[in-house]
Amino acid sequence: AGVDVVFWGVTESQHLIDIINQTDAVEDIDGGDKLGQPMLNVDYMTDRWGTLQAYLLPWFRERTYPGPHGRLRTDPVVDTDDPIYDASDEEKHVDLAIRWSHYIGDWDLGLAHFSGTSRTPVLLPANNERDALVPLYLQIDQTSLDAQATKGAWLWKLEALYNSNKIEDYFAAVSGFEFTWYGVGDSTADIGWLLEYHYDERDERSQSAFQNDVYAGIRYSGNNLDSTQLLLGAMYDLDNDSVFGNLEASQRLGESWLLSLEARFFSNIDRQDPLWQLRQDDYLQLQLQRYF
Repeated sequence: AGVDVVFWGVTESQHLIDIINQTDAVEDIDGGDKLGQPMLNVDYMTDRWGTLQAYLLPWFRERTYPGPHGRLRTDPVVDTDDPIYDASDEEKHVDLAIRWSHYIGDWDLGLAHFSGTSRTPVLLPANNERDALVPLYLQIDQTSLDAQATKGAWLWKLEALYNSNKIEDYFAAVSGFEFTWYGVGDSTADIGWLLEYHYDERDERSQSAFQNDVYAGIRYSGNNLDSTQLLLGAMYDLDNDSVFGNLEASQRLGESWLLSLEARFFSNIDRQDPLWQLRQDDYLQLQLQRYF
C-alpha cells in the first residue's frame, strides 16, 4: 500500500501496454518518465503457474504538459486547469487492474486487464475563445498481451492491446526483435540491433504518431567500470515518410559523476502527422550530474 511505479512491456521504441502510471510529458516526450501512482497491490507467486498481480488504484493523476513557454509543447498548448472526465467522480474514480505473468520454455508471457480512467487523454479544442486544448479522460477497458522469446542472441518481442471506450474501440500492437553481438572484438562490449513495427487500426484518427511505423536502432553497452551506454534509433512513418530520430548516451566519470547526452530530431514531418507541431524542435541536451 502506498505510491509506486509499475512497468509493463518488452519493446524498446514504445511502451504500448504500460498503463498503471501516468506519463510525465514535461520531463520528456518519449513516454518513459512516469508519475507515482497511489495503489494497493497484492501479488501471488507460484512456480507452477506463474504470478498473479492485482491493483486497486484509488486516485487518478492527470498527465503533465509543458506550458506556453515550455518545450517540447503542443500547439496550441494543453490547458491542464480544466480537464474533462468521463467518470462522474472524476479523479476519485477507483481503477482496477490484474496481470498474470509466467514463462513457458523460452517464452516470457504476460496477460493483463485494466478497467478505469485512461492515462492517455483525448485532446479537444477548448469550448471558448481560448487558443488551447482540453484533455478528456475516458473510461476504458483494456486487455493486453506482452510476450518475449529468448532464442540465443535473439529477442523476439510483442506488445498488443484491445481498448474499449465510448468514442472508438481499437486494436494496436508493436512487435520486432533485438539481436545482440556479445563481446565485440574480444572486448567486454556488446552491440544490439533493434527492429520494431508499430500498428494502430485507427490510422490517422489516432492521436499516437506511431500507427504504421518502423523503428530501427542500435544499442551499445560497454559493460565496463564507467557503465558506458548508447542508444541510437529512428522511427520511419510508412504513410508519409516522416522521420523521428533519437540518441541517448551516458557514462560515469569516476565514482560520483555521470555525463549524459540526449538528442531528438525531426525530418520531413507531414502536416497530417501528430509530430507536425514539433517539426522545428530538434534539440541536443548535455547533462552532468553529481551523486553524493
